[in-house]
Amino acid sequence: MPGGGQFRTVVYYGPWQCSSLIMNYCREKCAGSGHVLQGCMWLADVKMDFEGTIVRAGSRFGVTHCCCNYGTLSPAQNETSRSRWNNIRTEFREKWADRFGAWPTGANGRPYEGHHIRDLWHGGNPIDWDNIFPFPKDIHQDLFGLYNQCYANEPPWTSVGMDHPYGE
Repeated sequence: MPGGGQFRTVVYYGPWQCSSLIMNYCREKCAGSGHVLQGCMWLADVKMDFEGTIVRAGSRFGVTHCCCNYGTLSPAQNETSRSRWNNIRTEFREKWADRFGAWPTGANGRPYEGHHIRDLWHGGNPIDWDNIFPFPKDIHQDLFGLYNQCYANEPPWTSVGMDHPYGE
């Protein structure tokens, strides 16, 4: 950076119950598209810090999933959607690297899986930048069952959680 300093980004992976702020955001998001909120998941928290010679600053961004009462795709539509993602996965990771740095990898060197925040089964866009986030495989695999709970309007995804799910 001009004048010195550096950025540091840390991703904390959940999922956690949504804070009241995020729950309200999801309620409004669902209502804005003519849907009803069935649950809310705080998938990850991205913490970005800057430390320079004169200033220290930071921000955070919650990656959230709003479980609105979206309809589901047919198996054929879902397969078409998944194929679109599979066809651009490598290119997507390369473009991610150009914008944000290397796509994350696990200790074994395998790339993190690309998680569709609004899942493909409920009409999520398979190639939208704002709908894909890297997730470690073990956590990503657990999200499938948790999404089903959220869409079924089941606890804990129906109640408000903490303002920040981890200590600083």
